[in-house]
Amino acid sequence: MVLGERQGQTDKKTGLGLGLLPGESLEWRSEENEKKMRGRSSGGSFSPKLIVLLCVASFCIGMLFTNRMWSNPDTYDDIDLTHKRELQVVSQDCEDKPKVENGESRDIMGEVAKTHQAIQSLDKTISSLEMELAVARTAKSANLNGLPVLEKPDGQGSEVRQKAFVVIGINTAFSSRKRRDSVRETWLPQGSKLKQLEEKKGIVIRFVIGHSVTPGGILDRAIDSEDAQHHDFLRLEHVEGYHELSAKTKTYFSTAVAKWDADFYVKVDDDVHVNLGMLATTLARYRSKPRIYIGCMKSGPVLAQKGVKYHEPEYWKFGEEGNRYFRHATGQIYAISKDLATYISINSQILHRYANEDVSLGSWFIGLDVEHIDERSMCCGTPPDCEWKAQAGNVCVASFDWTCSGICKSVERLKEVHRTCSEGDGAVWNTLI
Repeated sequence: MVLGERQGQTDKKTGLGLGLLPGESLEWRSEENEKKMRGRSSGGSFSPKLIVLLCVASFCIGMLFTNRMWSNPDTYDDIDLTHKRELQVVSQDCEDKPKVENGESRDIMGEVAKTHQAIQSLDKTISSLEMELAVARTAKSANLNGLPVLEKPDGQGSEVRQKAFVVIGINTAFSSRKRRDSVRETWLPQGSKLKQLEEKKGIVIRFVIGHSVTPGGILDRAIDSEDAQHHDFLRLEHVEGYHELSAKTKTYFSTAVAKWDADFYVKVDDDVHVNLGMLATTLARYRSKPRIYIGCMKSGPVLAQKGVKYHEPEYWKFGEEGNRYFRHATGQIYAISKDLATYISINSQILHRYANEDVSLGSWFIGLDVEHIDERSMCCGTPPDCEWKAQAGNVCVASFDWTCSGICKSVERLKEVHRTCSEGDGAVWNTLI
C-alpha cells in the first residue's frame, strides 16, 4: 500500500501513465490545450467591419428589389389623377343638381307643405266627425246635455245648425245694462251690420245670459225687452249667479254647439275691448288644426284662505298649500275649437266645476290631446299699452286691466280705449277668413 501511494505521486510529477511525452509536464500540456481552444474559438467568428458591410449590402439589395416591384412614378401619378377626376365629378354633380333642379326643388317643398296642411285638415275633419258622431249618439238617447232640442216652427224635427266661422259669447249679467250699451257703442256692430257680419263673414256675436231665480220676473222681462230692441242675446237654461260661472260656461258651449256649427267658440267678458278683425285673423291661423285652446295662459296661486277673492274651496286637491294651478287661459277672453266645444257639450253632466270658471275650463282639457296656444295679444293692457302697440302696427286682439280683471270703470273708459286702440271700423270687413 505504501509502495502504491508513492508510485502514484511519482506519476503525477513525471506524467507517466497520462500519455505525456518524456520531458513534458502536466502544466505545460494544459497550457497548450488552452491555446488551441482559443485559436479554434477566434478562428470561427466574423470581424465587426465585415458585419457592417453585410448590413449595408443587404439594405441596398432590398431597396433595389422594392423599387423594381412597387415604385412606379407614372402609375402613382395616374392613380392620383384618376382619384382627383372622380372627386371633381362628384363635386360638380353635387353642385350642379340644385342649380339645374332649383325649380323642381321649390316645387317639391311646396308639395310637402301642401301635404302637411292636407294632413292637418284631415286630422281636424276626423276629430270633428268623431265628435259629431258622439253628439248624435247622445242626442238619440236623451236631449242634448239636458237641453231641449230646438224644433222647427212646423214641428218637422230638429233645427239645422247654422254654419259659422266663430261664435262670440259676451258674458253679461242682469245688472250690466250700461256695460252692454258701452260695448254696442264701440266694438260691437249693431242692427243690419250685425246681421251682415254673420252672413258675409260667419262671425256671430251674442250677449250670453240665463234667467233669474224667478223665471218671468222683472229681470227676465227687462232682458226680453232689450233683446227685442237689439236682437243680440243668447238666452241660456241657467240660473244666473256669480258663483255659477263654471256652470254657465258649460251651458253656453252646449247651447252654442246645438245652435251653430262653427269652427271656433269664444267667451269674452262685457268689460273687455275686442278688435274683431284681429280676433278673426288670429283664429284663422289655427283653422286647420284640431283641439285648439287659445288665450293668455297663466298659472296663478291656489288660494286656500277663506274670505279672499278667488278662494278655492277644493285647494287640497292641488297638493300642498302654496301650490299653483295648472296652465289655463285667463277668463277675460279665450277661444276653443269646435271639437273641444262639442266635447264639453257631450260630457257637461260629468265635468267637475271648480270655484273659478277659467280654472274649470282648463281642468276639462287635462288628459286630452289639446294644443294650448299662449296668445299674448289677447291680454293687452289699456292705454298706453294697447295704444303704443297699435302705433307700432301690432294691434291687440283684446285689451283690459289686470288689476280689475277687466277694464276698470269700463262704462266710462271703453270709448277712450276704443278710440286709441281700435283697429278701425272697416278692418273686420277686410279680414280674410
